[in-house]
Amino acid sequence: MGEVREVKFRLSRRRSSVPRARALAHSVLGDWGIGQAAHTAELVLSELVTNAMRVRVPRDRLVGVRIAWLPEDGLLRLEVSDAGEGKPEVRAPGEDETGGRGLLLVEALADRWGFEQRACGIGKTVWAELQAPDLGTGRDGIEVAAVAVREGQCVRVWGAWRTVRRVDTERSASGGSCTVVLELDDGFELRVGTDAPLTVRQPGASSPRKGGEDASG
Repeated sequence: MGEVREVKFRLSRRRSSVPRARALAHSVLGDWGIGQAAHTAELVLSELVTNAMRVRVPRDRLVGVRIAWLPEDGLLRLEVSDAGEGKPEVRAPGEDETGGRGLLLVEALADRWGFEQRACGIGKTVWAELQAPDLGTGRDGIEVAAVAVREGQCVRVWGAWRTVRRVDTERSASGGSCTVVLELDDGFELRVGTDAPLTVRQPGASSPRKGGEDASG
């Protein structure tokens, strides 16, 4: 059946962390060859991370994310951990309310979901599972932490291979966490945490599709 595949990363408590989590999920699931379930998984993860960001805890408490493919059960499991107390509950907001529909979406899209207390005794982990019985052929390259990426390598970003032109780091104004800044060949700058998982390969390595593009774009 194959081995369990998983990636873990942590997110700062800021608004930009939600699209960052979705972008990382897109990259990871694409490189695993997850097909039809990938888009649904990105939506579910976005909602789980959004809810975790709204929990009332000190701003320096990070949000943990785990994405795992469980071959024995044919499931894709998404986990989001926070340091907050309480029990996540599905709400039924009124028509004039702009929020409160996150878990409704999770309940509708996931095969099942739930929560559990964290092993350390602080906070909780909210999880969701989706059917993903088979992986595709995957893509060439290896997964490394963002801090290990070097100039001249190719990095998989939003469904395409991009060459890294420059690598830099930025420290937050508070002097805490660092951010890796990757300047790509199309002029775009990718900013991710130092431990964020990225798939890289050396220039000139073979790619399963011309131009490194996948079928979903």
